[in-house]
Amino acid sequence: MRFPEDWKNLKVALSHDWLTGMRGGEKCLDLLCQGFPDAPVHALIHKRRAVADTINAHPVRTSFLQHVPGIFSTYRYFLPAFPLAERLFPPVQADLIISTSHCVAKALRAAPGTRHLCYCFTPMRYAWTFHDEYLGAGSLKQRLARPVLSVLREWDRKVAQRVDRFVAISAHVQQRIEKFYGREADVVYPPVDVDFYTPGAPDAERPFDLIVSALVPYKRVDLAVRAYARLGFPLKIVGAGTETEALRAVAGPNTEFLGWRSNEEIRDLYRACRLLVFPGEEDFGIVPLEAQACGRPVVAYGRGGALETILDGDTGIFFNEQTEAGLLAAVERAAALPWRTSIIRRNAEQFGPQAYIDGLAKSIRACLA
Repeated sequence: MRFPEDWKNLKVALSHDWLTGMRGGEKCLDLLCQGFPDAPVHALIHKRRAVADTINAHPVRTSFLQHVPGIFSTYRYFLPAFPLAERLFPPVQADLIISTSHCVAKALRAAPGTRHLCYCFTPMRYAWTFHDEYLGAGSLKQRLARPVLSVLREWDRKVAQRVDRFVAISAHVQQRIEKFYGREADVVYPPVDVDFYTPGAPDAERPFDLIVSALVPYKRVDLAVRAYARLGFPLKIVGAGTETEALRAVAGPNTEFLGWRSNEEIRDLYRACRLLVFPGEEDFGIVPLEAQACGRPVVAYGRGGALETILDGDTGIFFNEQTEAGLLAAVERAAALPWRTSIIRRNAEQFGPQAYIDGLAKSIRACLA
């Protein structure tokens, strides 16, 4: 990878919501840490053993929440305290703050003369969208949360006005930023490690389909589990989360729950599967591109970021009704098609790390101009 020469002369501070694992957002941050090796990282909490050495090599400045007992398993319950935790960070003096944010990281305060670019994964999902999926439609929890979420929306809209330039991870998120914040945004897609995720043996058997996902309500893994209980074809699920036991309860004997696996194990599963199933609406969705980088087709719900990363009929199949019948029809269609690994792989290569770096470099120059 090539980082721009003008990055070497910038004094940069990084801001991220929380550091508790290495998912898509942390992989974006990881590349920024490589590009700005002296930049401090601000985060609400930091679980050192759960994140990459590249990030841990930086000075990581955490909030008071870091010292709450058991915080790494309970931090989501502290959502109402997140704005205060961000407020207590002192204003940052630098040439540029780069926040990688889906919650509160963009609220890090800038000292006079400091510019702020926000790489926005989505406007705060808990406050703006997916209320039913997170809280349960019509539930007591949802009714109790309503006034809190109203306050968070007002706060979120207010702090968004302090950002000098927004960059969205997809056109889908770009539209949300305009709708909820009234702000324009560039689009720079997150990076896919196309050097690591590569095709396997072309003549390998394809004895199972695959899901790689956090097992939380809005991912709609439940839809796929019920569908495959009817289909009977083997399904392997990589991931864990609050829905694990509920999913096990409705799964058929053909579904295997693998928990979280290493990147190497996940790559092997991508290479070996017949197809990847992606049943939820995502802001972008890095997993379908990792599978495509390994040459495997994707069956995806035809909304959100998937529409920007999957070519219907060439690298995957969309289903437009989020129902078991809709998903099964798409799976059956995908299973009958002769997929070309080279075409699928070529699509993923457009989303490699260098495209991410070059796109951000352009937005950074515009922010500082």
